[in-house]
Amino acid sequence: MEATALQQETYLPDAVTEGQLAQVHDFIKAHEQAGRGRLEPRYFLAGAAPGERIELPAELHRVLKQVVDALRQGLAVTVAPSTQALTTQQAADLLGISRPTMIKLLDEGRLPYERVGTHRRILLHDLLAYRDLRRAAQYAALEATAIDIEDEEDLDAALKQLREARRTVGKRRRQNPAH
Repeated sequence: MEATALQQETYLPDAVTEGQLAQVHDFIKAHEQAGRGRLEPRYFLAGAAPGERIELPAELHRVLKQVVDALRQGLAVTVAPSTQALTTQQAADLLGISRPTMIKLLDEGRLPYERVGTHRRILLHDLLAYRDLRRAAQYAALEATAIDIEDEEDLDAALKQLREARRTVGKRRRQNPAH
């Protein structure tokens, strides 16, 4: 097997013809809809010669499906190898926060980490789990500020409700700044 260097690569939608993308998309879609009852999905990569076939793990199939969907929408797709243990800067970049804020999260024990010499390393799966929790908390806070306004007479009451909700969210944020 030929060794290839792992590097970031961006794939543009025009690199693959629309017909080929449509074929792959339609095949995946038909395969998903063809199941009767609860079947265990299995996906294969086939070679040119008869009998050349290997089973793809479900996670790899999910990635392929996302790539095809994005390319069909005219979007570019970047695949970048990443280590399982991230530096504090890499972790901060993934969360969209500053490195000092990342250090504060680690020092407060909000995220587990390992020490490698004097450096901290955050495991990718821990960081992704934290990101999901943080995102859920943000959506909950956003939902707390949502108000239905059915007519204009309720506008003053709605504004008062919104101010109260914003105060509550602000108070929670000050007590728990990472969320």
